[in-house]
Amino acid sequence: MQGTCNTKSRPTPRPGKRCRHNLNYWLFGDYLGIGAGAHGKLSVELPQRILRTVKPKQPREYLEQIRRAGSGESSPIAAADLPFEFMLNALRLNEGFTVRDFRRRTGLEMASVERQAAEGEARGLLVRRADGWHPSELGRRFLNDLQVSFLA
Repeated sequence: MQGTCNTKSRPTPRPGKRCRHNLNYWLFGDYLGIGAGAHGKLSVELPQRILRTVKPKQPREYLEQIRRAGSGESSPIAAADLPFEFMLNALRLNEGFTVRDFRRRTGLEMASVERQAAEGEARGLLVRRADGWHPSELGRRFLNDLQVSFLA
C-alpha cells in the first residue's frame, strides 16, 4: 500500500511515504485543466483575478466548444471567497499553512481571517504556530466545521 492517500486508515503519513499528487492543489497552487471534464485554477493578478476554469465533461461538447470558442469557461473567484477557497484546501494538510503562503496564494493579509482563526483556536479546532496555523486532532476530525467557519 505504499503511496496511498487513505487518511481514514492511516491519518499520519509514514516517513518518506507522504502522498504528494494533490499537494499543489491543497496549497492553493495553480494548475491547468486539460481535456474533457478538466478543472483548473490560475492566478492572474492577486487577489483581483484568480480564475477557476471548467471544460465540458462530454468529449463531443468539449470538441465543439474548442471549435467555437477555443477553450472552456473561466470565472474569477470573488475576493470575499478567497479565504474559504484557501482554507478548503490548506486545512486538509496536517501541518496546515504558513502566513507567508496565505499571503502569497491569496494576496490577502492574515488579518482578513484572524477572527475566524481565533474562533477555531478557541473551539480547539486550530493550533497557532509561530509561522502559521494547523488543524488540531479535533479539527481534522471535524474538518468540514472548521472549513465552513471561513465562508464569507
